[in-house]
Amino acid sequence: MNRGIIHKTEEFVRNTLGDDTTGHDWHHIERVRRNALYIAKKEQKGDSFLIEMAALLHDIPDAKLNTSREAGERKLSDFLEQLEISEEASSSIKAIIDSVSFKGGDNIRVLSAEAQIVQDADRLDAIGAVGIARAFAYGGKKGQLIYDPSLVIRKEMSEEEYRNGRSSSINHFYEKLLKLRDLLNTDAAMEMAEERHEFIEQFLHQFFKEWNGQA
Repeated sequence: MNRGIIHKTEEFVRNTLGDDTTGHDWHHIERVRRNALYIAKKEQKGDSFLIEMAALLHDIPDAKLNTSREAGERKLSDFLEQLEISEEASSSIKAIIDSVSFKGGDNIRVLSAEAQIVQDADRLDAIGAVGIARAFAYGGKKGQLIYDPSLVIRKEMSEEEYRNGRSSSINHFYEKLLKLRDLLNTDAAMEMAEERHEFIEQFLHQFFKEWNGQA
């Protein structure tokens, strides 16, 4: 039965996010799912069904992809109600998804094993070469400049400031992406993050060489 539920969920997510141009498309979802299942296998912990479902659905209620947080949460709830799963499983999936978001770095709480794994898988896709591409895709869609030296890097932010404050795509690397390696929960994800983190640092080094006319 679980594979049928997974298939129905895949179809729903493809139809909902398939054409997203902010870096939250189906390919992002699929990478997060694969990485989450890989981490779960390496760590030998977590319920694989809950992990896979939460990975597939983690961007459905995202406030930045919906008209409001409430609209996104309603969309997720309405879909889960259509599935033949227990109320306990539905609540667990929602709780995992609610734990995933960065929220300006303020989203610090005790996570279940499943939430740790899905959060790590999502954060891994925000760093490395793919993470760089996604950062500029999202920044462009949001109307942000690539870089503006006059914009100060924000050290501490509320969720509202993180979501809606003025920034640039390059500032985003310092406000979020470079922090992610040290916020990971599992040894497997930390190991996967090393090369990706180093690649971001190399990219920024080259970016500023070119920006300042030295290359």
